[in-house]
Amino acid sequence: MSDTLHIVGGGMAGSEAAWQAAQAGIPVVIHEMRPQVGTFAHKTGDLAEMVCSNSFRSDDDEQNAVGLLHWEMRQAGGLIMEMADRHALPAGGALAVDRDGFSQAVTERLRAHPLVSVQPGEISELPRDGHWIFATGPLTSTALGQAIAAETGAEALAFFDAIAPIVYAESIDMSVAWEQSRYDKGETEEEQKAYINCPMTKAQYEAFIDALLAADKTEFHEDEESSSPDPAPYFDGCLPIEVMAERGRETLRHGPMKPRGLTNAHNPHEKPHAVVQLRRDNKLGTLYNIVGFQTKMRYGAQAEVFRTIPGLEDARFARLGGIHRNTFLNSPRLLDGQMRLRSRPNVRFAGQITGVEGYVESAAMGLLAGRLAAAEITGRTLPGVPETTATGALVTHITGGAEAKTFQPMNVNFGLFPPIDAKGGRRGRKDRYKAYTDRAKHDWQFWLATTTPVPA
Repeated sequence: MSDTLHIVGGGMAGSEAAWQAAQAGIPVVIHEMRPQVGTFAHKTGDLAEMVCSNSFRSDDDEQNAVGLLHWEMRQAGGLIMEMADRHALPAGGALAVDRDGFSQAVTERLRAHPLVSVQPGEISELPRDGHWIFATGPLTSTALGQAIAAETGAEALAFFDAIAPIVYAESIDMSVAWEQSRYDKGETEEEQKAYINCPMTKAQYEAFIDALLAADKTEFHEDEESSSPDPAPYFDGCLPIEVMAERGRETLRHGPMKPRGLTNAHNPHEKPHAVVQLRRDNKLGTLYNIVGFQTKMRYGAQAEVFRTIPGLEDARFARLGGIHRNTFLNSPRLLDGQMRLRSRPNVRFAGQITGVEGYVESAAMGLLAGRLAAAEITGRTLPGVPETTATGALVTHITGGAEAKTFQPMNVNFGLFPPIDAKGGRRGRKDRYKAYTDRAKHDWQFWLATTTPVPA
């Protein structure tokens, strides 16, 4: 059918794009190469599988840009946010989910939609006809990556991304560790105890840093050797802990291992020099991931180094950390304001491959691409999303707001928003962020009201 939308990639962005288009009455085919063609990072053939963290980060829609993005997606009837809320785990002020339950629910909902079909198999070229969204994510296949490079006249950019290990909860020594969210954040006792904390003395911290720096490391997954740049550029929001440690011995203690806002329940009068936090990874509470501990250490070294952490001496790992290539486009140069490839406007891109970073940002770009494509198929052209909104700030950044020469992946943040007019003098940070989110909510609701078709 000429009005069918084809979506390549069933991750966060592809799943959300499919949902938005189908809800608008457009037939959708999701082309997903897994499980027939696997990747070293994915474990299932489910849609929207969470490969790295299980956190959607802050859910504060008044003081945090990613929380605002959550709010905007909920207002737009986003499937990813609906399923995230349904499978949420206690995580203080953050939104963390049971990763298996979440992806299974997204898969079931999409497969049950009468306008959505899932077609297995790899797409290895850019079609010249039809309506397409490519949302192949950070692990775009080699063949498709080569096709994109051939079409754009330049090699796709690549940097390395790292994932954190997951520990079996029963193997954590709770006579040493304790449960507490930083600053006791959360409205319920369960949320206020959403993290497990492992304290370190100064001597233990120094020994950990020494072991970290000396550990055997890998620079890339063996399947990626031919396409790996050297030296590897890392995304600052997902730095391996070894890279952080190499930047200074105190870097981790002021980053993921900061002791602020935590009181050792076993020894409340002695402040830890550093703290390793673990966040619940599934609804049963049987798995915990080590927060901020993305790593490129080899497997044997990981187990040895991480078991020097107090409370993790006998830790058993459900998954060790890893490192992989993360491919993305130079979107400011290649994409137009409707997220279409300038040289081939029947093709849109969405998700991490466009140069946004994070589950929520990827899903938001899928949401927008799905709506833009659905409108185009029905003969409409949607007006641009106001850049005063979180969604609009992101798409503006990737389609022209950023400098093409220095373009790199970006999380949503208030620095991407047009400044707030400080009437009556300078605003404090809380007042300024609240003004950003109030303005965004108003403008997003207006955009939705004027662009969402009324059901027949």
